[in-house]
Amino acid sequence: MKKREVQASVKDERLVQKRRDQMIKGAVTLFKEKGFHRTTTREIAKAAGFSIGTLYEYIRTKEDVLYLVCDQIYDHVSERLQQDLALKKGTLESLKLGIANFFQVMDEMQAEVLVMYQEVKSLSKDALPYVLKKEMEMVAMFENLLARCVENGELQLSEKQVEIIAHNIFVQGQMWGFRRWALRKLFTLEEYIELQTELLLSGIMGEVSATIKASGK
Repeated sequence: MKKREVQASVKDERLVQKRRDQMIKGAVTLFKEKGFHRTTTREIAKAAGFSIGTLYEYIRTKEDVLYLVCDQIYDHVSERLQQDLALKKGTLESLKLGIANFFQVMDEMQAEVLVMYQEVKSLSKDALPYVLKKEMEMVAMFENLLARCVENGELQLSEKQVEIIAHNIFVQGQMWGFRRWALRKLFTLEEYIELQTELLLSGIMGEVSATIKASGK
């Protein structure tokens, strides 16, 4: 899906990315503390370390900053999953690797994820569908990986089962971000990944066994 363009008057793409990364870092802290509507662009500029005039060389509105926060999350997830899932296609090991990497991204970008879900309602009608579409693309990555496992005989799942399992993986990753304050009192991230993956695979295998038993094979 084509990226939604955020206009900048500066033409140096590397400088634009650098300044926007600074903006995102400052804005995430402010949005988390004060909320999107109570945060001003002047405060974002100060948190980023430059003037309000400089800020408007890289964005046009405060909503642009929130949009960039959302976009950065999904770009990061997409990059991590596409890079690693390409290593091993259609195996249980690649599935485990994909789950681990996704959960790790949710841990690394917890503040951004929290802000995005708290404030995504503030996006305009043209930006919101784009963000939701990108979320579905993340889910689709797990659907594709699961489907390849089915094709290779690693798993026996129906199309609907593949779809619901992909959504379950996505939500379990987000759960670590949303409830890390409570979960990390009980588990390390590595333990959480291991337990969730174990429960996922045991559930899948249990469903397969039940199906085989019901069919009399």
